[in-house]
Amino acid sequence: MLERYGHGGDLLTAQETFGLPKEHFTDFSSNMNPLGPPACVREIVAEGWKDIHKYPDPAVRALRGKLAHKYGIDPESILVGNGAAELIDLIVRVLKPERTGLARPSFSEYEEAVHKTDGKLLSIPLLAGNGFALAESELDRVMSNTDLLFLGHPNNPTGRLIARDVLDMLLRSKRRLVLDEAFMDFIEDEQAHSMLPLASQSRDLIVIRSMTKFYSIPGIRLGFMVAHPELIREARRLQVQWSVNDLAQRIGCAVLEDAPFEEASWRWLREEKPWLSAQLGSLGLEVVPSDVNFLLFSFPMATGMTAAKAQQLLGEQGILLRDASRFEGLDERYCRVAVRLRADNEKLVAALSRILDAFPVSRGRGGVRHEA
Repeated sequence: MLERYGHGGDLLTAQETFGLPKEHFTDFSSNMNPLGPPACVREIVAEGWKDIHKYPDPAVRALRGKLAHKYGIDPESILVGNGAAELIDLIVRVLKPERTGLARPSFSEYEEAVHKTDGKLLSIPLLAGNGFALAESELDRVMSNTDLLFLGHPNNPTGRLIARDVLDMLLRSKRRLVLDEAFMDFIEDEQAHSMLPLASQSRDLIVIRSMTKFYSIPGIRLGFMVAHPELIREARRLQVQWSVNDLAQRIGCAVLEDAPFEEASWRWLREEKPWLSAQLGSLGLEVVPSDVNFLLFSFPMATGMTAAKAQQLLGEQGILLRDASRFEGLDERYCRVAVRLRADNEKLVAALSRILDAFPVSRGRGGVRHEA
């Protein structure tokens, strides 16, 4: 099982599981931007070691200033953390919700954070028949029984944004809402969808962002949270001191100014996501429409293929994908793959085609066939 620690991108576990060197794997299990990290990151790492004998800025002032300028918000409404994961855990400790509503399937760390505070969970099902979109009818069923809603926007693993009319309904409800916008950077017109500006003024809305996915710096760990300044001050009091190291702060400042990298990333995704989605569909796979840089798909029941079996067969060939059946609400047929560069995407499609053709129940030219 590659998701031993609940995540994709675990190359050491892949090495132990399949007996191949870490460098041999093409990793579709981790949703990083394949164009990154930006060139400025290498320069900062090469020079930044000279200052590691100094403490980092405990208030992360330079990076908060850059973020405030980029998004047009008050720097006092921003808290920078050691990746979005730290902030997910931190905001739940601050709010201490008794009953939290979670969409299912969704990122497992929301649930883990709630369990750590002994809170109760209420599930909001995202249904395949509705394209895994968040429906008002399902929200209505749980909202009156919760004191916090924790939702992905866009959601992981489905890749779907929350529809604007649903967001408006949530905001009108005055129910306390945390939106995880970890993948929002991949959306070219993010200003039309992100709730960051509103979160800086609202007492009911908190937005968490990751900087590791878009800029492909998961080893550095960097994210930020936007909320009303009073809530940010309360969260800062509970945050571990020196949470954000000096290299991370410098890298965050630099990548925010790299407009050419942003443009190149959007051009890549504009071309590669529809291409990969179409190719997966041509194999007979059921692909969920995605707003971001990863795709959720399922094997048709008639193929007999499961995500665990596909993960094993592809792993033996040096290709890693995410077994999405481990997300509550998805069955054994679901996988998630990142969109990568064309050569890698072609490699994935070819490998999936081979394992489907070799499986005892496989595809025929006219659909699915049962081999003798």
